[in-house]
Amino acid sequence: MGRSFAVALLACLLPALARASSVFSLSELPWSLKNQNGSIVVPGSVPSQAHLDLLKAGVITEPLLGINDYTQRWIVNDNWTYTADISSFLKTLPKSSTQKTLLVFYGIDTIANITLAGHPIAWVNNQFQQYVFDVSDVISSPVEKNTNLTLEFESAWHYGLNVSTRPDAESFPAVDLDFEFAGVRNWIRKVQSDFGWDWGPAFVPSGIHKPAYFITLSATAPAETSDARSVNSPILISESSIDIFKQGYTAVTGIAPNQAAPWIVNVSLAVHSVIAAPRPSLTFSIPELNLSSKPIALHALPGLGHGSNASISSPTWLTAQWSIPDSIPERWFPHNLGTPKLYNLSLTLDLGGAGQHFTFQTSVGFRTIQLIQTRYPDAEVAARGITPGDQWHFEVNGKAFYSLGTNIIPFDPFYARIHDEQVRWVIQSAVKSGQNMLRVWGGGVYQPSTTSVTLTPNFPPHATDVYSFYSVCDELGILAWSEFIFSDNFYPLNDWLIDSVNVEVAQNVRRINRHASTAQWAGGNEIEEIVELVAAYGYPNATHYIDEFVTLFQDNLHDVAYSATNSLPYTDCSTTHGALSIDPYIVRFDNATPGELYGNTERYDYTAPNAFDLSTFPVSRFVNEFGFHSMPSFYSWEEVLQSPDDFSFNSQVVVSRDHHPPAGSLAWPNPNATQGQDQMMDAVEMWLPTPGTSDSNQTFAQWCWSTQIFQAMTVYSQIAFYRLGAGQPENNLGALVWQLNDIWQGVSWSSIEYSGRWKVLHYVESSIFQPVVINPFWTAANETLEIAVTSDRWESVSAQAQWTWYDWTGKALNTTHKTFTVPTLNNSLLYHEVGLSNILPTGSAATDVWLHMNVTARVGQETVTNEQYFTPVSLANATLVDPRIQITHGPGLTFTLSAKGGVAAWTWLDHPSGTVGFFVDKTGHPLNGFYLIPGSDRTVTFQLNEALSRVKTPNPSDFVVRSLWNNTHI
Repeated sequence: MGRSFAVALLACLLPALARASSVFSLSELPWSLKNQNGSIVVPGSVPSQAHLDLLKAGVITEPLLGINDYTQRWIVNDNWTYTADISSFLKTLPKSSTQKTLLVFYGIDTIANITLAGHPIAWVNNQFQQYVFDVSDVISSPVEKNTNLTLEFESAWHYGLNVSTRPDAESFPAVDLDFEFAGVRNWIRKVQSDFGWDWGPAFVPSGIHKPAYFITLSATAPAETSDARSVNSPILISESSIDIFKQGYTAVTGIAPNQAAPWIVNVSLAVHSVIAAPRPSLTFSIPELNLSSKPIALHALPGLGHGSNASISSPTWLTAQWSIPDSIPERWFPHNLGTPKLYNLSLTLDLGGAGQHFTFQTSVGFRTIQLIQTRYPDAEVAARGITPGDQWHFEVNGKAFYSLGTNIIPFDPFYARIHDEQVRWVIQSAVKSGQNMLRVWGGGVYQPSTTSVTLTPNFPPHATDVYSFYSVCDELGILAWSEFIFSDNFYPLNDWLIDSVNVEVAQNVRRINRHASTAQWAGGNEIEEIVELVAAYGYPNATHYIDEFVTLFQDNLHDVAYSATNSLPYTDCSTTHGALSIDPYIVRFDNATPGELYGNTERYDYTAPNAFDLSTFPVSRFVNEFGFHSMPSFYSWEEVLQSPDDFSFNSQVVVSRDHHPPAGSLAWPNPNATQGQDQMMDAVEMWLPTPGTSDSNQTFAQWCWSTQIFQAMTVYSQIAFYRLGAGQPENNLGALVWQLNDIWQGVSWSSIEYSGRWKVLHYVESSIFQPVVINPFWTAANETLEIAVTSDRWESVSAQAQWTWYDWTGKALNTTHKTFTVPTLNNSLLYHEVGLSNILPTGSAATDVWLHMNVTARVGQETVTNEQYFTPVSLANATLVDPRIQITHGPGLTFTLSAKGGVAAWTWLDHPSGTVGFFVDKTGHPLNGFYLIPGSDRTVTFQLNEALSRVKTPNPSDFVVRSLWNNTHI
């Protein structure tokens, strides 16, 4: 009788299995870490990185503390060796001539020589690949009884210097594309921001940063027993691809799928086997739908020493397809457009005559996703008044939608210490703020799937990563625009790079295919424009660099991506002028017709007077990056500053954490930081009361907070403008803010701080990302005010709006009401007036009044409300009145705020140090950073994230309330 192996049962027994079955985790070995000359020897660990093990051993302090990003550079300049005695593993090996042992690494960072039992195994050089090595003969014939596994890591910095200065190394134009460790990152397949970026530090870590295993395959089935710990496996499934698309659909053509066609579930498994299976089969089932396929015949699986499978380290790929009628599964949608429905897909691989079968499962969703880049039809241009040119937007399940979201960067400088709770919180926060798309930036990492062994389609069951990402996006219903790891640079085109990248890209595309949340693959970040600028500026050999870009991003990566997926679109670059042709794929570059629109764009303008000037905002089909930098909160600075003197806007330590513009060298502190600091200061001084009180800590706290208010205000104004564009000739259907998360406590563009604390921007996003929003549009040059309501719904929405002028004492001066309907993915103009004398309440000065707007709409079964504010002059010039805010503690962490004096502009509640969470109103919607009007109290409740909070029961008296009045008053 055949023997069945079930993932669900094995998963709960992993700790025991690690010693008693075919999976042995390298984390259980006794590791040591030493530097090149042996002067430092400390315990090591897996997964880990050298900095983390030095920290555990007390050799260094927390790398993010103080100026450690500078003082710990000596670690980058050394080579580090990880060594483990594998004797404990060898004792678990049964004696069998038919067994094979594989050494499996899911990630090595980055340049390393691997030896085992005195034998060389491999030299590896790509952080983004997984590696499988057959070490059976090596461990059976050790050199002089050597029982060590050793990984000798070469400094990535020194390696980069060596390869980039070889006589045959390609040279590139000097266009200021580098950060601290300059000139090397494009030569190394490693996280690009490890070498520094304008929002983070440069630690250039090294180590075995993901799980690793000895996996022993045995042809001998275990005796009948109820003890699951004795299970052996004859196979390893090291990779899998589950690609779901519509029958007849071919993604590479860009032609829309037939939404009524059956679903095709295409499964490919990379199988390493020690037994031959001449008639294997794969059976699919979805228990929730009571659906099951018949066994689907696969190609024969050769045994050891037969054909292509002579090397057990090279898998045999088995592929099968299952067709499901369109009407059976419910579709997966982003959370704001429907239900992110997931199903448990169960796969049973039967080895046929070998008499064994293996069952494992993973979660999947059914959806189509397209990036529409074709030309707008003339008829649509005429009927809708659209500016001619190419489309650039996403469609999910055949429907165009507005992409609302942010960009993500790595969650920590050290990948090995990122954890599920940390990442889930960031993604949950994005969902809570109304986002439906995250862009996985191309200078960081390929985000992982999941840490859950029950949902990882590998066999035997084992964790392949240290944290979950795509599985959380699937569950919470947020799309992930994904990119290959190339960013802001030229990349040397040689056989080594192409070969290495082809494996890297294919592995990651296959791995991520099964996730319904994946939206597209982009070849890289901001590179298309760089090669265009080289040509425009007349650099010598400019054509050569364009040709290299075409070879890598138009031709090679395009083909590799589509060889591994049929469900996802590909585009050459994050910011692009689009395509002249989709099939064959030809990048447009600057082949443009004046007056037409193509591709997408980004905007960064650090000139304070331009912050709210609508004429400086791009008119585009999609804006995938825009933002402004700000300080983290006083509480975040408390985590890393070590001296009272450091708590100042321009203290050396604070300034050292402003990497904008980047140093471009190892000069410390960043000699260019004064530009970034001045940009924030100029903006605050122009648009807000300049912080200055008799208490230096209060002043510093207000400066930090005020930079966040300005950041929120300027980003808000852009989001409102781009969303309005859905009803304008540009038909803008995307706004992705730079950026969502932080990698450390320092100056950045983030809306969430390193600890998980929400900045002012994140609360503002939770307002402006609502499905129906009301916004003012002010043109100072001709004193024109417009008020419009925008909707991203697929149906028309009926709504009621109200706007009221107040003075700063809180007196209502006049109110306007309006009932209207907003068309599908469009806006309604409610008010248009020119001239302050016509706009302001009679007899009012612009410095003395402000406008409160709100809208209420019925969206499906839900009532949606939205409020926004407008001041006709800078808040720096407004005649603010002491609001005399009174705060009353209710049950738990509920607070009622009352203004007993004047209007409190940007009323803000800070939760205490050591806590993570956010404030919500009575409906459960995020609320903070609002205008508090006398007589209109606000009640908010703090929702604590206990998993991330060091303080589990915060004292209500430790919550702090502030407003702009406190910029100049205690």
